[in-house]
Amino acid sequence: MAETRYTKDHEWVRLEDDGTLTIGITDHAQEALGNIVFVELPATDREIVEGESVATVESTKAANDVYAPLAGRVAEINDNIVDDPGLINRDPAGEGWFWRMEPGDEDIFDTLMDEEAYESFLETL
Repeated sequence: MAETRYTKDHEWVRLEDDGTLTIGITDHAQEALGNIVFVELPATDREIVEGESVATVESTKAANDVYAPLAGRVAEINDNIVDDPGLINRDPAGEGWFWRMEPGDEDIFDTLMDEEAYESFLETL
């Protein structure tokens, strides 16, 4: 089963069986944003640096950047959320994923928060 980790910027990162990483925003993030109306995703094959702004999400409340939780190469983007941004609100941890990437350093995944640590982090906000 795939393992999921979290960032303080409210992205989730799922380690897939093939070693790729799937990235999206958490339920907390989509709730804070409200009704999402537009998404801009990175180009496929783009090399990204950890912490870099990689995607943009616009809602009826605000526009926010989505940051790269890890360095690597964008392998695939989810065109479904470009066509239907509301999918992020309806299924943020599933069909509302943003991009898949090949990590530059697989060990860095283990430095991200697990679900328990992320839930504890949310309690401090």
